[in-house]
Amino acid sequence: MKIQAKIYGVAIAVVCGMALVMLTGQAVQAAATKIGVVNVQKVLQASDAGKEAQSVMEEKLKELQKQFRQEEEELLTLQKEIEKKSSVWSDDIRQEKVIELNKKRRNLQLKQDDANMELKRLREKKYGPILKTLEQVVEEVARQKGYTIVLPRNAVLYYSEDSDMTKDTIQALNKKLKK
Repeated sequence: MKIQAKIYGVAIAVVCGMALVMLTGQAVQAAATKIGVVNVQKVLQASDAGKEAQSVMEEKLKELQKQFRQEEEELLTLQKEIEKKSSVWSDDIRQEKVIELNKKRRNLQLKQDDANMELKRLREKKYGPILKTLEQVVEEVARQKGYTIVLPRNAVLYYSEDSDMTKDTIQALNKKLKK
């Protein structure tokens, strides 16, 4: 019985010792981890390349909105005409006007869908290279500042200002894209 108690005691001591070593190792490893945070949206808005891309996107959006404004007004005019005059029209005329209205709506919707696809392609064309370079820049800044992990701001609930790399990232991105 006493031998079993000693073996049991030694086993517990060994397990506790191993747990202590593992916890100490994790604590040392956690202390060496430095986490950085980057507000990617802010980088895209504040960087020179991001401002340029945003300007191109806004210009294209204004152009497309101007195109559709006239068609939307025609659609509204036709709809009001149908509402006002449908009681005095014959069934055939009323039906023709409703068909015309539905055709115009479908055509406008198709054009808007095409415009949305065009905007999406333009966004990818303008922001894609910036984002690719941004990945490299974040890595470079993280290495220079000693960060082991960098997270996007929108994935973090809280962070201290010391871990915010956004300003350094904007400066480095501007510098890299000017070359």
